Amino acid sequence: MIALQNVNILVATPGRLLELVESNAVHLSGIDTLILDEADKMLNLGFKEEMNRIIALLPKKRQNLLFSATLSDDISSINQILLHDPVVIKIESECDNIDLIDQLGYFVSEEKKGPLLRYLIKSKDLAQVLVFTSSVYKADNVADKLRKNGIDAAAMHSKKSQKVRTDALSKFKTGKLRVLVATDLISRGIDIEFLPHVINYELPRSPKDYIHRIGRTGRAESSGEAISFVTPEDQHHFKIIQKKMGKWVTMIDSENLDLKGY
Repeated sequence: MIALQNVNILVATPGRLLELVESNAVHLSGIDTLILDEADKMLNLGFKEEMNRIIALLPKKRQNLLFSATLSDDISSINQILLHDPVVIKIESECDNIDLIDQLGYFVSEEKKGPLLRYLIKSKDLAQVLVFTSSVYKADNVADKLRKNGIDAAAMHSKKSQKVRTDALSKFKTGKLRVLVATDLISRGIDIEFLPHVINYELPRSPKDYIHRIGRTGRAESSGEAISFVTPEDQHHFKIIQKKMGKWVTMIDSENLDLKGY
């Protein structure tokens, strides 16, 4: 691989950047500024190990700039890793218009989530459905089960190549792909103006992430539908999410639905 020359700004995912380093195409010892987008997620979820390797290769004296839409007020953990006496700038964003989003929740056991998802997609004839899971494994598993049951679906997460992710998103945006199953980290790169359906197959860890997820729909003054699957173990957490959101979600008991054959 030919070394990168005369490059002032390099934008890369952690994995790809490490590949460049290992092939001697780029050296990080001369970096002046490190910028992390979605910093809290990058340092705490799937990229943590890769980020630790990258940080170890950087010069100690540098400027760090961290950006995030969901950065907690408590940034002490990030301070320990990257920041020294930081200046924190908060930009108040426009509130997500969740009033345009029709929210529904389904009480469901873990083992019936798959049949319930397929039931909703088929019985309601849903198209362009964005499904959220909390792990790479679950995203692949859910997409695979959908395809086996005749529903065109693809998973999009950090373990997929850039080409695969780009192709899946392009097909989803144009309506050629019916269901896109994504993790939180990848979902932040999804910008679709008119998205009718979001389904939380698994609940996110925080109320902020929940609002960010369902905010993918109900945009551009268009209505949208957000559906959440709530297991018995999730019920307390979902109550906290609703309380923080300031809006209570209509709940349906999936035990009253005939899921046989799905």
